[in-house]
Amino acid sequence: MSIAKILWIVSFLAAVVFAFASFPMAAALLAILGLVSGWFVDADHRHGLIMAAVFLLMAGGASAWGAIPAVGEYLNAIFGNYAAVLAAASLTAIMKTTVERLKP
Repeated sequence: MSIAKILWIVSFLAAVVFAFASFPMAAALLAILGLVSGWFVDADHRHGLIMAAVFLLMAGGASAWGAIPAVGEYLNAIFGNYAAVLAAASLTAIMKTTVERLKP
């Protein structure tokens, strides 16, 4: 298993755990995991990563689960946390793409 897959698994598990447990530095940890995970995204998958982050953050994809009885609020929290990971990973992917395009 590659380090990229391990990072994405750890990022998702952290998003799930922080949906149920309160931790003062949870947002910072999710952001750091996202920034590091974004470095390992292949050039072919960067567009999909950015689109997923935009969907979860801007289009309300993370909050769409709220209507489900009993588990909706937990799913909102999980996907909200994962949206933070994807947003940070998108920033790294965008910066990496920009640097690659500017290099001679």
